[in-house]
Amino acid sequence: MKFEQLGLIKPILDALNSQGYEQPTPIQEKAIPSILQGKDLLGSAQTGTGKTAAFAIPILQNLSGKPQQKNQIKALILTPTRELAIQIEENFQAYGKHLRLKSLVIFGGVKQHQQENDIRKGVDILIATPGRLLDFISQGIIKLNHLEIFVLDEADRMLDMGFVHDVKRILKLLPQKRQNLFFSATMPTEIAKLASEILVNPVKAEVAPVSSTADTIQQSIYFVEKDNKNDLLIHLLQDKKLDQVLVFSRTKYGADKIVKKLVKSGISAQAIHGDKSQNARQNVLNNFKDKKTRVLVATDIAARGIDIDELKYVVNYELSDVSETYVHRIGRTGRAGSEGTSFSFVDGIDLANLRSTEKLIGKKIPVVTDHPFHTDNLVEMKRDSNNKPFVPKPKPQSKESISFKKPKNKGFFRKK
Repeated sequence: MKFEQLGLIKPILDALNSQGYEQPTPIQEKAIPSILQGKDLLGSAQTGTGKTAAFAIPILQNLSGKPQQKNQIKALILTPTRELAIQIEENFQAYGKHLRLKSLVIFGGVKQHQQENDIRKGVDILIATPGRLLDFISQGIIKLNHLEIFVLDEADRMLDMGFVHDVKRILKLLPQKRQNLFFSATMPTEIAKLASEILVNPVKAEVAPVSSTADTIQQSIYFVEKDNKNDLLIHLLQDKKLDQVLVFSRTKYGADKIVKKLVKSGISAQAIHGDKSQNARQNVLNNFKDKKTRVLVATDIAARGIDIDELKYVVNYELSDVSETYVHRIGRTGRAGSEGTSFSFVDGIDLANLRSTEKLIGKKIPVVTDHPFHTDNLVEMKRDSNNKPFVPKPKPQSKESISFKKPKNKGFFRKK
């Protein structure tokens, strides 16, 4: 099946074509027609299956045919972490670039001034984490009384991270009449109950998760402090046989920073992400395919259109907090039975992601210690809802208190 067969409008088809999309994934094929018809949907799918496009594309099409009002948010996508929120918003920007709809992402962990200003300029599609959304609602900055479409993404992760009560508070503030799209990789009892409370006669779309890596890919882990990651990458690239390397960055801003460091060190590199124009993206990709550029630094979203049969080297500059993303990233190499190599840089923030990834693929990834930036002293750092390191505040002491004890950081050391 082609995207043209799903009844999509030309501006969206043109945007998908510029992203390198040709055929819908199984979840997209199942979900898009039902969402276009205005039906509620219960999707069982994980990140990495094309799930975001499965709801973003039909939302954009459904809203594009309606008059836009400056202060009326028509669609709300609620997701548990900042990383996922940013990725989803980049998807909306990419698929809707030929439409006049405005999307915005809001999350905690940063000052609210810029986000507040952007909201006041007018937003059609809002992507948010629960905490920041509730903050803005309580301050009167956001009103959801005109909402038409509500998406609850990664519902089971909302439960794991303790956000279910926040979700229920938000639900009470939404209009009764709306379209609901509910996505969860698993269906524990509490999540199934929540789905039954939200959805009305939903269409079900289930897709089995990708959970295995090709045996032809040689995988390795490099334990390294965050500040040494650039130096480690440059160190690896001293090996001339790494002549075509795809590096994954969490964000487009991170991708640009990596490129600047590499170019400064005399290594040809370019970035590909949602801020690039169609022509610029294509030129960057062509340079990489033709080996005019040695290193391509990409975000997960932009990498969807990258299909290079003989690509041998992939670097995870940091691990995604979604384990399936690891499988999709390294799957860019080792295709059609050919050999490939993946290098994954792991710092303290990545340790929990590493454990989840190894659990998913069912094996331990070998650790490389023979490099100048290896460390055995990585401590797993707790993270807040926005995927940022969580530093507990010290308890207030009385004036009479003489001594002060720092709170203990609970973590674990990964042994060689």
